[in-house]
Amino acid sequence: MLDWLISLWSDPNTRWILLGCMLLGLGSGVIGSFTFLRRESLLGDTLAHAALPGVCIAFMLNEVKSASLFLLGALFAGIAAVLCVSAITRWTKIKSDASMGIVLTFFFGVGTVMLTHIQHSGSGSQSGLDKYLFGQAAAMVTSDVYILMGVSVLLIVAAILLFKEFKLISFDPGFARGIGLPVGILEHTMLILTTVAVAAGIQAVGVVLVAALLITPAAAARYWTDRLPVMLAFAGLFGALSGASGAAISTLGEGIPTGPVTVLVATLLFVLSLLFAPGRGWFSKILRHRNLKSTYAQSAERSALNAAEGGTPK
Repeated sequence: MLDWLISLWSDPNTRWILLGCMLLGLGSGVIGSFTFLRRESLLGDTLAHAALPGVCIAFMLNEVKSASLFLLGALFAGIAAVLCVSAITRWTKIKSDASMGIVLTFFFGVGTVMLTHIQHSGSGSQSGLDKYLFGQAAAMVTSDVYILMGVSVLLIVAAILLFKEFKLISFDPGFARGIGLPVGILEHTMLILTTVAVAAGIQAVGVVLVAALLITPAAAARYWTDRLPVMLAFAGLFGALSGASGAAISTLGEGIPTGPVTVLVATLLFVLSLLFAPGRGWFSKILRHRNLKSTYAQSAERSALNAAEGGTPK
């Protein structure tokens, strides 16, 4: 085990990939915490599935596998998906969660058809777009890692600079609007940052599962604290561990996709948090319940003894 870890870190290419995925998990966990607190978890899934046709269109226009072009294509597709969700919600009686489901399946269906067409075309065998379904960190090149790192730094810096504003619109947007904050601009800023995180993560984690990198670390972090700054720190840590683990394990063989492994690690961290987190964890609640039950039984026993002796309960 130790020899394997040393060999991973000694390889320069693998080291950069691990660092890029770790930073991506860190940034996604931090931004995903605000999405989780705003109860917009399905939005991340919608953006992820909507990114696939954007990636396909970017390749069809240039016939070159470029992470920067794919990022732009996924970003524009994600924005288009959000506009569609807003239009359906505003102009019909369909609620937002149902409209997200409609847009999610439509965009993913279109993307799957386009991906099939590309794979059967002349240049499709060289596109490598199938890696974008479940992710493959080992297929990334140095320029891809630089883009991941740049996006991660952008997400973290934005979360730090706009922490107070994002906190207010996440918990009490009405109060934020009352004190004069531009709530609409801030909500769109958060949405764009979420879209950027999804678009950057699809190569490492995949279109199907990248939303889990936004939500699962945040859900796990929620069990450890009631303070938002601490929650953001835990979410970033869990996201970084998940991304690094997925990237490391995917280097063991060509048939091991990064996305599923990353999600499995993130889910494992969530289960451990659910069971063992102090204060909110399952075992902690059972122990606290038993202590309260024991204290109540001892108090009742003392009261009974005092009553039998004719004394005053204390």
